[in-house]
Amino acid sequence: MSSVAAEPPHEQQAPGGKRIMSPAPTDAAEYKPPDGGWGWMVVVGAHISIGFAYSTPKALSIFFKDIQEDLGASYSEIAWISSIMLAVMYAGGPVSSVLVKRFGSRPIVIVGGLMCGVAMVTASFGRSIVYLYLSIGIIGGCGLCFNLNASLTIISKYFLTKRPLANGLAMAGSPVFLCFLAPLNQFLLGDFGWRGSLLILGGMMLNCCVAGALMRPVTPPRNSSAAAAQKIMEKTTQHNTSKKGRCLSNARKFLDLSFFKDRGFIIYLIGNTLFIFGAYAPIVFLSAYAVSQGVEEYSAAYLLSIMGFVDMFVRPGTGLIANSKWIRPRIQYFFGFAMIFNGACHLLCPMMKSYAFLVGYAVFFGVGFGMVFALIFECLMDLMGNQRFPSAVGLVTIIECFPMLLGPPTAGLLVDIFQDYKYLFFMCGAVIMSGGLFLIIMNIYHYHMLEKEKAEHNGAPSQDAENQDGVSLSEAQRESTEPETTQTNGDPQDPSPDDTEPDVTDHF
Repeated sequence: MSSVAAEPPHEQQAPGGKRIMSPAPTDAAEYKPPDGGWGWMVVVGAHISIGFAYSTPKALSIFFKDIQEDLGASYSEIAWISSIMLAVMYAGGPVSSVLVKRFGSRPIVIVGGLMCGVAMVTASFGRSIVYLYLSIGIIGGCGLCFNLNASLTIISKYFLTKRPLANGLAMAGSPVFLCFLAPLNQFLLGDFGWRGSLLILGGMMLNCCVAGALMRPVTPPRNSSAAAAQKIMEKTTQHNTSKKGRCLSNARKFLDLSFFKDRGFIIYLIGNTLFIFGAYAPIVFLSAYAVSQGVEEYSAAYLLSIMGFVDMFVRPGTGLIANSKWIRPRIQYFFGFAMIFNGACHLLCPMMKSYAFLVGYAVFFGVGFGMVFALIFECLMDLMGNQRFPSAVGLVTIIECFPMLLGPPTAGLLVDIFQDYKYLFFMCGAVIMSGGLFLIIMNIYHYHMLEKEKAEHNGAPSQDAENQDGVSLSEAQRESTEPETTQTNGDPQDPSPDDTEPDVTDHF
């Protein structure tokens, strides 16, 4: 597969005329990621930072009942804590992307770890729910945002052919940390109360600074012609570009609206937005739902640990499956199937009354949740490529902050109105299943249209690449069309000159 990335762009066909995909669009003169070496230490650091980023808002739900009683808040009000934290984590994506491009991943993750520690320590002194919104939600959410985006970006710089596996291992940090944080938080809550627990949790989150120290910048070889060409190009651009042009270029890097011309990106965004709306409310209210069914509090907290334990193995396993030559050409469909499976679990949850059945729900929930989050950023990399991914993930996260912000409070409002948890599970399951069905149906249409547009443009498709396996449908299409679309303004697949240049040196 590594040889595919270095070849000139060309259309790739599978037997039977179906287009298949390559690991990433990479120019022959561009520096090739090492796909190993120190990159595995970077994966360890990303595992830690992503683990805290995704598990903290979930594990905090252990404290919600005590906080609710102490501060006199309703179900919907208490749900805003995790909701704001997650929304800020997503909304800060463009800012984080710009900072990573300017300073690199290492300092950004270290700063993010410091912010998370400060947020939890200050929250332990809170006397009102609004104070927790500001400390945990705003400050903590910004810290998690820095950890998440910087970790994802540096993985895309260290890995190409092994990228799905690396992403799966890094994203496995969420269930690993959730598996230990949920019972640990329950233990701390019993001995130190929710204030002392937040204080201890803040000290633990300073370990993100250690994770950031592992993220050594990627540097091309000294004799790399790509690096030399990049420096010459940068110097020429600095001399020939006006101040106004530079401002427009910086604004475009911050929030690139040209992605909305890409049909595949729009399909991904809509389906992903539906998933995000219903993804976190079942986690936030799972322990409370179990307690309402007569389950003891420690046992209810262990449901999150069971989910995290299963999720821990599902994510890297999904990465291995997604990297296979049978699944990777169809990774967008695999993503849609994972969402449908996840939604079906939530629809069945209200039928689970005993603790044994709730354990079964937690197991299947962990499988579905792990599959989705092992693929969620890999599918975006597949659509956009390594060079455009940092800008694309920033745009995606800032849009997703709105369903992230509204999902858990909406679910909490249903509980306040009906005094029953089953309606929130019905709502979340239906929305997530709708997103998965939308992805599968629309991707069938999308790839059919790509085949039709390509046939009309080039005539009969070429059969040169029939023997190349395990490459991505979206990326192969982009590779084959990039040389043609560079001459056409406004084409959805047309990257800007800034996007097609290798940006390894830009990040570090």
